Amino acid sequence: MDVFGVDIGGTGIKGAPVDLDKGDLSDERYKVLTPHPATPEAVLDGVYDVVTHFGWTGPLGVTFPGVVVDGVTRTAANVDKGWIGLDARTAISERLGLPVTVLNDADAAGVAEMTFGAGRGHGGTVIVLTLGTGIGSAVFVDGRLVPNTELGHLELHGHDAESRASVKAREDEDLSWEHWAHRLRKYLAHVEMLFSPDLFVLGGGISRKSEKFLPYLHGHGLSARIVPAELQNNAGIVGAAMAAAKL
Repeated sequence: MDVFGVDIGGTGIKGAPVDLDKGDLSDERYKVLTPHPATPEAVLDGVYDVVTHFGWTGPLGVTFPGVVVDGVTRTAANVDKGWIGLDARTAISERLGLPVTVLNDADAAGVAEMTFGAGRGHGGTVIVLTLGTGIGSAVFVDGRLVPNTELGHLELHGHDAESRASVKAREDEDLSWEHWAHRLRKYLAHVEMLFSPDLFVLGGGISRKSEKFLPYLHGHGLSARIVPAELQNNAGIVGAAMAAAKL
């Protein structure tokens, strides 16, 4: 069964139909750049472009990079502040004329990884982190999601953690893989101190290059296993489609 998922990120808006029997895209994803400023109106235009590219007319799942409660976007760290308090589910549904569900982007990616990817079959505490413009998080206890955790905004050494250890921080500061991994390791150690997870799953587009930084994370006092996401940067799309299948 195919269902459509859209993943709104700080850099790009991407989507595709998803085969939920396989947990994989059933067509090549289509992506547009996230507008700047990323106002609701401008981002909704991007979502519209992605969905209409495929001529999709069924239920739609959409991820958002912030806290989402009952379709309302409560925070907006990497998009325009006009999203705060917006009934995004209604706004997107009216723009497209389709039934829509909206959820946190990392939660969507995490659910996909726990169902089809690196977290499949794992009990205990699993934390999925999406590394990109910011750091998104999804926490699972015995397979059950604790939604909207936003662990990328933990304070670490006086800084918002994602401002130091996100992929954007690495690129903006032109950090070597080793230097960036050193920062990421400190962040993971802080999260481990708070939650004692059994497994970290590191996702986002950077997971395609895990061989460049994972060796610097292992064997430095971290107890949890650390693995790259198997669905990589498609996890959010798959998780969004999974949510839409429940409409």
